[in-house]
Amino acid sequence: MSGILDLLNSDLGKTIINGVSNQTKQPQNKTQDVLTMALPVLMQAMKRNAATPQGAEGLMSALSNKHDGSILDDLGGLFGGGVDSNVLEDGSKILGHVLAGKQSQVENTLGAKAGMDADSVAQILKVAAPILMGILGKQTRQQNVSNPSGIESLLGGLIGGSSPKNEQSFLESILDADGDGSVIDDVAGMVLGGNKKKGGLGGLLGGLFGK
Repeated sequence: MSGILDLLNSDLGKTIINGVSNQTKQPQNKTQDVLTMALPVLMQAMKRNAATPQGAEGLMSALSNKHDGSILDDLGGLFGGGVDSNVLEDGSKILGHVLAGKQSQVENTLGAKAGMDADSVAQILKVAAPILMGILGKQTRQQNVSNPSGIESLLGGLIGGSSPKNEQSFLESILDADGDGSVIDDVAGMVLGGNKKKGGLGGLLGGLFGK
């Protein structure tokens, strides 16, 4: 199965990047940078949430009902004339649920890395979140995922995807590369190229994903 970053390099991914760029009036290259960094972080957060029975049940319910993948069937319609306010509101709710109280810190960190202000990053994520859920919903249907372990495995596959062998340990590295028990010291290093500061991404996502 292709990973989420492989998808961003596909024709579908280019359509998404182009649409999000036009919607948020941000340069395509910077929009792509933000999405490339943000989507694995969001998916890792979802995977962590899905590790609990309640979290997995909530995600399964969302994917089987509202986010069934149909948003991908007409991306031209989605982006044509501007993204509907209901979609943006939905994106805000998804981000709030997935990132909880850490959302603004995540947006600030991504913005600093991409050379973009945090408000613009927030707009990009709002548009991208419902599309990401649609991608997950479509994959859930195609692979007949119907239980919590299946959804965790699906998320893990999309994060790791068809990466080269030396990147296969992406998930393990994110979870705790240096064995210190702090969960995301390593998104900073591996996804964002940052350094290990408790006040940086390691600290803010360590709290999000649990120690």
